[in-house]
Amino acid sequence: MTEIKLNKVVKAYGEVEVIHGIDLEIHSGEFVVFVGPSGCGKSTLLRIIAGLEKVSGGEVVIDGEVVNTVPASERGLAMVFQSYALYPHMSVYKNMAFGLENAKMPREEIDKRVTEAARLLQIEPYLQRRPKALSGGQRQRVAIGRAIVRDPKAFLFDEPLSNLDAELRVAMRKELAGLHAKLGGTMIYVTHDQVEAMTLADTIVVLSGGNVAQAGKPLDLYNKPRNTFVAGFIGSPRMNLVEARVAANGTGFDLVSGAQTIRVPEVPGLEAQSSATYGVRPEHIAITGEDDADVTATVELSEQLGGETYLYCSADGLPQLTVHQLGQLPVERGQVIHLKFDRSKMHVFGADGNVLANGLPT
Repeated sequence: MTEIKLNKVVKAYGEVEVIHGIDLEIHSGEFVVFVGPSGCGKSTLLRIIAGLEKVSGGEVVIDGEVVNTVPASERGLAMVFQSYALYPHMSVYKNMAFGLENAKMPREEIDKRVTEAARLLQIEPYLQRRPKALSGGQRQRVAIGRAIVRDPKAFLFDEPLSNLDAELRVAMRKELAGLHAKLGGTMIYVTHDQVEAMTLADTIVVLSGGNVAQAGKPLDLYNKPRNTFVAGFIGSPRMNLVEARVAANGTGFDLVSGAQTIRVPEVPGLEAQSSATYGVRPEHIAITGEDDADVTATVELSEQLGGETYLYCSADGLPQLTVHQLGQLPVERGQVIHLKFDRSKMHVFGADGNVLANGLPT
């Protein structure tokens, strides 16, 4: 079991700083996912931990030891890459055993480790095949097996499922979660897919522009985003975010956006004549009667998925609104519907994008 700490880690390429003093603590046995859009620094941060990139400032600490000058080969970590990086001329067995053979490990121990990893990953029938005779999912299992046999301090995954089709990605997510439950080791996983992050992680670290936008348990980030970036990034489909002008109404505030006015109670930190952003998730918008509605909207697209329905709606002065309802709704394109926002689930953010309220009193 391994603890990893980052103390004010900075990475710069020449004069361009891409990681800006990140502090982070990864506990023993945790499954931590780095998530964020392309260019946010997640893969660079993983490579810094692995020792494949040198830090420009700060410290990388593994089990209490500062490893800034320790080469990757001596950090005791195993990395699984997006591209699998298998030797095409070697069998599956040889691919998994190669690193152990170079370390002069006894043949009996090598065979024991490879056989056990193959059993765990259900690739025993393929040990004598070469990578070209395997499917993408089987190749990824081999790459993971090569990491397992090393008995590393921690596993590092750099977008390992991005080359797989959608159905196989779902299956491999389940297998990775099961693998973590069986091995119990520390795992750090990089992805741009927030669904992978939500389903796999004990802790999600959301990165934006080389900074940690927020770190925490998946549902904490979903229910209590600290800023508009996290609110818009975590959740599929994404949260509806609406920029508004704030006006006082005597008992609270009106959030005015174009022709639409949303009345809310008093929110600490919100001031009249300022700007703000409010957010509501698609599942927290109800279809209601006209007298009870916050917004009257026109359906631009209706996605009927059988067990659930997604509506994409337009309303004067608002960005496109996404509505999620369970079950089947007989709603068609062009139909006018009336929508009500669940105030207890609404989020309000100040002009600087930081949260003022996650949920409003009703």
